[in-house]
Amino acid sequence: HVQLAESRGGLVQAGGSLSLSCAASGFGWANPVIGWFRQVPGKERKGINFINKRDNDIYYIDSVRGRFTVSRDNAENTVYLQMNNLKPDDTAVYYCTAGPVATILTDYYIRWGQGTQVTVSS
Repeated sequence: HVQLAESRGGLVQAGGSLSLSCAASGFGWANPVIGWFRQVPGKERKGINFINKRDNDIYYIDSVRGRFTVSRDNAENTVYLQMNNLKPDDTAVYYCTAGPVATILTDYYIRWGQGTQVTVSS
C-alpha cells in the first residue's frame, strides 16, 4: 500500500526559492516513479516532472526546466523538488504522486499526496 507524505508549501516572492519533499513508501513496482503535478482553481491537474527510482530517468516540462530540480534519496525513500526563480504563474497546489510508469500523464499514477499550496507573490 503506497503512502505519500508531502512537506508544506508556502508563500514566496517572485524570484525566490522553495523546496518540497515527498516521503514515499509501500511500493510494489519494480521501478517506481514519483511525479510532481500542480493545479490551479478551474484548471486540470498538470504534470510538471517525474523521476524514477532505479535509473534516474528525469523529465521536466518546458515551463519549469532550468528552474526546478527534482532529486531523490533512495535510502530515505524521499523525493525533493527544488524550485528556484519562482514566478507568479507557479502559484498552484502541488501534488506528488506515485506510479509504475515514467510519464506526466495523470491517468498512469496510482497514489496521490494530499497536496500543498505554493503561492508566489509578484
